[in-house]
Amino acid sequence: MRRTLQPVHLHRDPALKSLPFDDIRLILRAADSLIAVGGRSLLTRVLRGSQARDVLAHGLETNPAFGAYKHLSDEEVLIRIDWTIFHHYLRVEYAGRLPVLVYTADGWAIECEQYADEIVAGFDSLLAQAQRPYDMLYLKDRHRGIIFRVLEKIRDTRDCKYLPLLEDWAKIDYQKVRAEIRSVMRSLVDDRAFIR
Repeated sequence: MRRTLQPVHLHRDPALKSLPFDDIRLILRAADSLIAVGGRSLLTRVLRGSQARDVLAHGLETNPAFGAYKHLSDEEVLIRIDWTIFHHYLRVEYAGRLPVLVYTADGWAIECEQYADEIVAGFDSLLAQAQRPYDMLYLKDRHRGIIFRVLEKIRDTRDCKYLPLLEDWAKIDYQKVRAEIRSVMRSLVDDRAFIR
C-alpha cells in the first residue's frame, strides 16, 4: 500500500506585500547550503542562528547567512521563506517522503550572480594577501554556470591584476574552463594594449 505525501502548508501573511531584494538574496544565499537536502524548517534554523544538532551536523553554522534573522521569531522567518516560495524563487520538491527546497530558474539566476560576486571579491583579497602560485583548486568542481559568470565579471573589469590568478587557475581546471580562462586573459591583454 502506497502512502500519499502530505502537502507542505505554506504560511502567507497578508501584511507582507513584498520582501526587500536584500532579504530575497539573503534567503537564497542561506538556502544554497541545503538545496535538495533540507527544507523550510532547517532553513529557518540556519537563518535564526540555531545551534541545533541537525544544523551543526551538516556544517550549516558556516553558512554566510547563518544567524541573519536571529532577531525574528521562527514564524516571522518562515513567512519570509514562504514568500520566496510563493513568488517563485524557491520551490518544494520531495526526496522520497522528505520535502526539500530547490531553486527555481529565477532564484538560481539571483544566487548565481551573488555567488559569482563573492568569488570575485575573494579573488581581490587573495591577490592582496597571497603570493603565487595561487591555490585555485577550490574552483575546480564548481557549477560551470557560476564559473563562466565569474570569468565574465573579470572580463568586464578590464583589470590586468587578475592575469596571474587566471594563469594559475588555467593550470588546474578542465579543458572547457581553461579555454574560457584563456579567452578572458586575451581580452584583458588586448584591453591593456588598446589603452596604452
